Amino acid sequence: MVTAVVFDVGETLLDDSREWGAWADWIGVPRHTFSTVLGAVTAAGRDNAETFQYFRPGFDVAHERQLREEAGLGERIEEEDLYPDVRSSLEALRELGMWVGVAGNQTARTGDLLRALALPADKVATSGEWGVAKPAKEFFDRVVDMSQKPASEIVYVGDHRDNDVVPAKAAGLRTVLIRRGPWGHLWADDPLVQRDADWVISSLNELPSLLAS
Repeated sequence: MVTAVVFDVGETLLDDSREWGAWADWIGVPRHTFSTVLGAVTAAGRDNAETFQYFRPGFDVAHERQLREEAGLGERIEEEDLYPDVRSSLEALRELGMWVGVAGNQTARTGDLLRALALPADKVATSGEWGVAKPAKEFFDRVVDMSQKPASEIVYVGDHRDNDVVPAKAAGLRTVLIRRGPWGHLWADDPLVQRDADWVISSLNELPSLLAS
């Protein structure tokens, strides 16, 4: 039985194209060049933050993020950044009586920006607010605590094999990989995803009927 569904953020609820483009502009690299190197890092199964090191060795993402904020070029999340199926799917899940949450590897500011969108979710939290990030088991322990449901009744939905599907399954949750964004497409047929994902979907609108049945 599923009683709660918790969603990752980047490339699950949010199209990250604008944010990656903003980073490329910030470091003065053509967007196509930046995205190509990001793709190579992704294909190698490495942390996407390593992308910056190819252009600026020693790049401090947290420090540069603060500089962006001070320059008035910081994080922005607006309605247009949501994938089109987000509101409809979350609303449908709540209509089924499920507890709906959002929790991903994001900054505390991202948490505030997401809450300002008034998504149809019971709670929104980020790793920056919790002080622990995926793939650590402690992150998924916080997901369980947040939902106040047994781990076995929670479905965690994300686009990333190593940060979402594999660690969530190891923590006792059920898992969904969504096939979108670079990671979702790259790893949809990966053996570890096939082992640990309860479902692989192409749209969040598939979830309500899947979980209702």
